[in-house]
Amino acid sequence: MIHYKEGYKYQLTRPYSVETGICPPTTIDYPYWTLHDNGLLEVSAGFAWDGASGPTWDTKSSMRPSLVHDCFCQMAKDRRIDYKTFAPLYNQLFRDMCVEDGMWPIRADIWRAGVIVGRGGDPDIPDDNLEQEAP
Repeated sequence: MIHYKEGYKYQLTRPYSVETGICPPTTIDYPYWTLHDNGLLEVSAGFAWDGASGPTWDTKSSMRPSLVHDCFCQMAKDRRIDYKTFAPLYNQLFRDMCVEDGMWPIRADIWRAGVIVGRGGDPDIPDDNLEQEAP
């Protein structure tokens, strides 16, 4: 029997790292990424994510921001970082990275508003991508 989750569209083929400016009290390790206490996020090749969430489409200007945002949402969902403290920081980082990668600022503002309304990473919202089984 295998156990899996659906919904992943993209997978890193090379490691990626970025200075986030978001510094947790201690380094946080996951199998596919590490957020260091100095704010450096290192994501390993093989990491899979679903791109931008919501009623939208993925573009090159949203790929990197959505990858980083998904890492932070998972940390908050798992209560490895405090959602109320860190969500404003990682939502703003998402918006800033969108603009940095070529998205128009007004569109980036709308997307930031969307992740705020959607409460990405809120541990009080039930997981909608539950583990499944197959023979």
